[in-house]
Amino acid sequence: MTPVLRSERLRLSPYVAADEERFVTLLQDEAVGRWFGDGMQSVEQTHALFRRMFGLVYGESQFPVWAVRHEGRYVGHAEIKPSPETWLDGHEIVIGLRQDSWGIGLGTELARLLTSYGHETLALSHVHATVDTENTASLAVLKRLGYTQGREVAEDNGRTTLLMTSVIS
Repeated sequence: MTPVLRSERLRLSPYVAADEERFVTLLQDEAVGRWFGDGMQSVEQTHALFRRMFGLVYGESQFPVWAVRHEGRYVGHAEIKPSPETWLDGHEIVIGLRQDSWGIGLGTELARLLTSYGHETLALSHVHATVDTENTASLAVLKRLGYTQGREVAEDNGRTTLLMTSVIS
């Protein structure tokens, strides 16, 4: 279910058990983890999330989830999945990169790769991303790739999430 994908500088492959600590470290970095799901989780919850990836996501072939590597080194997490949001019918991309890989275009390269995979391989007419309005770096990446802003969703925590969409042309 999770194929190996490659771009110019990135290799996306299914996680292996040895990636657990790297994944936990990524999501425990507040600059990264605060944008995932409901925000920061405990170390124990993050370990449990990693294990659920194997038991449920991989075990039941639910959707593709990747470890992202640059020059052989783990730099992040990526997935494309049916949206859990009841107001969004479709698939969304999820991306997280380590801070030491920011600012060199890897986020744009990764988002482009996942968007292409969604449109070309999964034959999705629409690929979505849900992004907090304060996550300006991710919003800039998506806008650079031609995503357009749709719905604004007021969250229970007082923040606002934007629906960003890439439509196949």
